[in-house]
Amino acid sequence: MDISTIANLINAIAVTAGVIFAAAQIRQYRQRRERDAMLELVRSFQSPAFTAALRRVLSLPDGADSAKIREVLGPDGEDAVYLVSLTWESLGVLVYRREVTLDLVDDFFSGPLVISWQKLKIFSEEWRSTLNRETGNEWFHWLAERMLEREKTSPRFLPTLRTAIGVNTMARLRPQ
Repeated sequence: MDISTIANLINAIAVTAGVIFAAAQIRQYRQRRERDAMLELVRSFQSPAFTAALRRVLSLPDGADSAKIREVLGPDGEDAVYLVSLTWESLGVLVYRREVTLDLVDDFFSGPLVISWQKLKIFSEEWRSTLNRETGNEWFHWLAERMLEREKTSPRFLPTLRTAIGVNTMARLRPQ
């Protein structure tokens, strides 16, 4: 082998290594960006205002209408309902636009989201009718439907784990 062939070989190896390194860096950047977005999203749901509003919404009976909300939560109850429903609505848009994954929402928020929809479905339909806006809470509705579909098609890990190893073992696995 002459020197020019060796130089070309070294050059090809260096370019290939550079491309592989760049691809790895891009992948790592995307993972970090997704993780940061996830953490920011989780933090936003841990605000005292949202937590208090969600607690109030979850205290409603299933299928609550405006009158029932006012009866159970009082005159400012609709503020809590709006905060929760518009938060879920925003999350639905983020999932649809693929800014947040459905897996992430399922892992962190599926329970409260689905239960909120059960509580607020009638209210949302009323709201649409009153405002003459069929799009009211549409992303909240869409996201709740996605979560319900996932619950029907994928077995949940925790109940399966409880059955497999027993509830007493689960208690021992909890962090102290």
